[in-house]
Formats: sequence, structure tokens, C-alpha cells
Amino acid sequence: MATPHDSIQARIDELTEIKEAARLGPDPAATERQHNKGKLTAHERIALLLDKGSFNEVEPLRRHRATGFGLEDKKPYSDGVVTGWGTVHGRTVFVYAHDFRIFGGALGEAHAQKIHKIMDLAEAAGAPLVSLNDGAGARIQEGVTALAGYGGIFQRNTRCSGVIPQISVMLGPCAGGAAYSPALTDFVFMVRETSQMFITGPDVVKAVTGEEITQNGLGGADVHSTTSGVSHFAYDTEEECLEDVRYLLSLLPANNRELAPVERSGDPVDRVNDALLDLVPAAAGQSYDIRAVIEEVVDDGEFFEVHPLWATNIVCAFARLDGHVVGLVANQPAAMAGVLDIEASEKGARFVQFCDAFNIPLVTLVDVPGFLPGVDQEHDGIIRRGAKLLYAYCNATVPRISLVLRKAYGGAYIVMDSRSIGADLALAWPTNEIAVMGAEGAANVIFRREINAAEDPEAVRRQRIKEYKSELMHPYYAAERGLIDDVIDPRETRAVLIRSLEMLRAKHADLPSRKHGNPPQ
Repeated sequence: MATPHDSIQARIDELTEIKEAARLGPDPAATERQHNKGKLTAHERIALLLDKGSFNEVEPLRRHRATGFGLEDKKPYSDGVVTGWGTVHGRTVFVYAHDFRIFGGALGEAHAQKIHKIMDLAEAAGAPLVSLNDGAGARIQEGVTALAGYGGIFQRNTRCSGVIPQISVMLGPCAGGAAYSPALTDFVFMVRETSQMFITGPDVVKAVTGEEITQNGLGGADVHSTTSGVSHFAYDTEEECLEDVRYLLSLLPANNRELAPVERSGDPVDRVNDALLDLVPAAAGQSYDIRAVIEEVVDDGEFFEVHPLWATNIVCAFARLDGHVVGLVANQPAAMAGVLDIEASEKGARFVQFCDAFNIPLVTLVDVPGFLPGVDQEHDGIIRRGAKLLYAYCNATVPRISLVLRKAYGGAYIVMDSRSIGADLALAWPTNEIAVMGAEGAANVIFRREINAAEDPEAVRRQRIKEYKSELMHPYYAAERGLIDDVIDPRETRAVLIRSLEMLRAKHADLPSRKHGNPPQ
């Protein structure tokens, strides 16, 4: 006769078998097919993302309730999505991962409700949310309830925006309306060859426009990380991708009420930056790589660049100064001379808004010749789209320091966090040239008639350029008028930035009472 203990143990054994079956999936061949595509399973991906042994699964035994089209005979555990929480570098992170082995990862009612649950928990706990996307879109057999499930996800993405960090990792297909959830999150990671994102696939494109294109050509990782800007990062393998997701999470606060974690290094606060004298040419027209400047200044030369392959004329990156995380925005003279255009403005604006939402101080390195002129730029909306960067800076209340390295001309100077739009400290090197425009262009405008009427126009032009530089573009002109707080020795850049950020650490600034602003679109 069975004892109560035997009965309980039997139930425990049954539970163990059910959970193991749920983890393995209903069809061993499906796992093999996933691996043959160069893709990991949902549980394998979660194991790479989270600290070893930290995952706690939520609703692993959930099953759908749908009927019709044969669904009543197929009710696998988990319903095609694995949800739960764990830790990354010891800090709580919530995650959901589509399981392509079950219904192709397609979203149905129960599937969506599991995601809604974990998103609500992430918001309540004040911890980052990572989605590992590998799904075939809405589950057609469940009809409009599947679409409503996506609506619930989008609504939560929006509600959590600026409250907790949201990261989307694309590890398979993402088509149709499903693509809008990643678009609503803070960062999108993609893996080459295996992940794609598009609203309408190649077949629809061909039917409507006659254009023939592959899935990767339409919405692959390289397309979205270099052309559209939808993806912030692109990798060759899932392992590399998930390792960088872990690294990014180590730089971010858990939520908008906390500060990013501090990690001190052995890099001295007062380390002298002698290398900067050789890295940055004094002549405003000579090119150099701003990333070398960033590497010289930040802790241990380490920084994590966002959108490194898109809008390369501006660099946005996370780094640490004296162990504290900062957001760096810098013009890139090595690409298009560092000029601001539509894409650079939108890239910078999004990054500034993220840093401001999550209490990350901003350091802006300025070396900008202006906005990019051209018919295409004007017709494509450089006015309203360039204004996004201006709006983002003006709206930001985190500590803000701008440093003019060399040239800073016209409206682009104002937009790059100048003193006049609210930078807490505006600094400059003695190589700075702050003006409405370059001396050559200014002289041609101001002295046009005199130059044209002269016996030796070129000699007069050179003389007037020299006079304009002497009067309005010398390195101390802006400082004399209080628009630059100090002109510093480039070799002291790291020490000055760290001391300034320390002073600003307790900064508190309130915006006017309002429901929300209406930024330019």
C-alpha cells in the first residue's frame, strides 16, 4: 500500500518529467532543425544571456485554449515562448524568448499573455527587459486574438519607455506588425544571416512593385545596421551578440530611479593626456578619428559605441570616467568631415534622450563644420529632423558638459549642446574656432563687393580672412563673452571632465509641469 510520502514523491517525479519535456520541446527533430540553421534554442539562448543557474521560469506549463484548424490536437507546454527572470552580473533582468520549435514561435493568445505577464513584472520590479525574438509573427489560426496580443505588447513597450531599459535581440525572422515591438525598445541587436526584420516580405514586395530581393537584402542585419538605422548592433554569431547584450546591461541602471553601477578601475583620475596633442591636428580642415580621442580620455580606453555602422559622422558611446558611466556624443571628422545631417541628428537625438531618461551624464565633443547643405537634405526634412537633436539636448536635465576641440560653426555649434541651450559647463581647447561660419565663407559674404572691385581680389580676400579670424575667431572670443566657461589644456581633458562631473553629480533640475512635450518628427 502506497504511503503519503510515496504519493508525493510520485507527483514530484511526474512534475520533473513534465518540466523536462517542456524544456526539450515536443519534437526532437525540431531542435535539430534549429541547430542546422545555425540557431540556438530558447533555453540555450537564455543560458548564454543570464548568469549560470540564475534563471527562474514563469508559466512553463502554460498551454493555449484555441480550437479549430487542428490546434485542439496540438497543445505543447510553454506555447512557444519561454519567460522568466535571472541575473546578469548579479543584477536582476527579465527575459522572454520565442521558441521557434513550437508553432514557429508564432504569437497566440496564451503566448501573448505570458509576455504581458513578464513585462508587467519587469515594470513592477524596476528591472531591464530583454526579448529574444525568433518568431513567425501572429498565429494565423487564432485570428484577431493574436493581433490583440501584439497590441498589449506595444502598449507595455510604450508604458515602460524611459522607465526600464528595453533591449530587443533579433535571432530569427520578425515580420509585419511584430517588428514594431523592437522598434519601440531602446536597443536592437541582430545576427547576420539568421535574423531579418521587415513590414512586408520579399514576396509581397515583388507582387506590388515587381522588385526581387532576398530576405537578408530586404531586412537583414547589415541592412538595418548600416542603411535604415533600425538595428544598433550586428554580429556574426549569437554567442558574440548575447555577450555584448550582457556588457551593455552592465553599463545601464536597472530603472529610471537609479544610477548606473559604478566600477572603479586603476586608471588615475589625473592621468595626463599627452597623446591628444598628436591625435588632433590644429588645422581645422585636417581629418582624424574622434574614437582615438575618446579612447585616450575614458577609463582604460574602453567604450561601447552605439550604432557604429550607421550615421558614422557622429559617434555615440557609453564609457566610464572614474568608474561612473557617461554618454558620449561626438562629431566624427573622419566621416563627412563630421558634418551634421538628417541621420546623424536622429542618431544623436535618440541617444541623448536615452541617457537623459536613465540618469546618465552627457559629455559632448564638438568639432563640427555645420549642417550638410543640399537639395536632398532640405527636401527630406533636415529642418524638422535636425531639430530632434536640438530638442533632445534642450530637454535633457542630466549633467551636461560640452567641449569644443576645434571648429564649431553656425547652427551646428548651437545644436551640439552649446552653453546657450543649457550645457552646465562649456569648455574648449585653445584650438577652438567658434563662429557663424568659417572665415573664408564669412569674408566672401561680408566683403564681397570690396573683393570683386579690387585690383587684386585674391590679396584683398586673404587680408579680410585674416582680419575676420583675428577679430571674431580667436580661441578666447567666446570665453571673453561668457559663452565658454574655460579654455583648457588638452592634456588635462580627462582630469577636468572627471572633476566637473563629480561637481555635477547631485544636479537636480525640474522641467515645467506638462503631460509631455511634442518633439519634432
